[in-house]
Formats: sequence, structure tokens, C-alpha cells
Amino acid sequence: MEESINILNAIKQQFDCKEVDIRTYSPLTLAYIGDAIYDLVIRTVVVERGNQSAKGLHKMTVRYVNAKMQAKMIEALEEILTDEEVAVYHRGRNAKSYTSAKNASIIEYRMATGFEALMGYLYLKGDTARMLALIQTAFAKTGMKI
Repeated sequence: MEESINILNAIKQQFDCKEVDIRTYSPLTLAYIGDAIYDLVIRTVVVERGNQSAKGLHKMTVRYVNAKMQAKMIEALEEILTDEEVAVYHRGRNAKSYTSAKNASIIEYRMATGFEALMGYLYLKGDTARMLALIQTAFAKTGMKI
């Protein structure tokens, strides 16, 4: 079996990205990349579950990639997060955002932003295993299945 490539390291190497202390990133920057990486994880799982139309894939994906679901997920995870992870989540949740969700309350939206910040932090930290374990645990604790 071929050795897998760490996508973050591959991107950094291919595009000659400089090393940055991720603790200096704003919480909304972490949420920005966290939204994308969480979406990629869910899309990957959905695609791996079976080949279907793009419309069908999208319908399945939006069930999991939305503020209400992300708020439920972070609620399920709060008791198992490390102090460092809680601090990142709180920074993201408390960040002043100038947008809001269409189908979620402001509280759910802020919690989702904190969740996304945590996902972004773990991804940029290179701790993909922890990120995936948290996502899987959140699904198990909320009773959701992809």
C-alpha cells in the first residue's frame, strides 16, 4: 500500500509557504479554514458511501455541514476537549462576525463558528487524527450517522 501524503505538508511544500505560529491567527481565520476542512471531511465520507448524483451528494452533505449541526456537535464534545481546544473554541465562538446563518439562531451560529475555529486549528496544527476523532465522536454522541 502506498504511503499517504499529509495534504497540509504537501501544500506548504508545493507552494513554498512559510511557517507561521497558528496561535497568532485570528479566530475567524481559523474558522474560515475550519469550515473548508470540515466540509471536505464530510464530502469525502459522503462520496465514499456511494456514487450518486451531485444533487444527492449535496443533499446528504448539507445535513451535516450547517450551523445547527455544528452547534450540536460542539455541545457533544465540550466535556472531552483539552484546555487548549476549549480556549480555541471559545475564541471562535466569541469572535465578532459580521455575517449570520440563514437557518440557525445567533447562538447556534456562534457555537458553529467556534467549532469551525477548532477544526481549523487542529488542521493547521497538523493534528488531523484528533480532528477526525472529534468529528467521529460528535457523530456518535449525537446519534447521527453519515
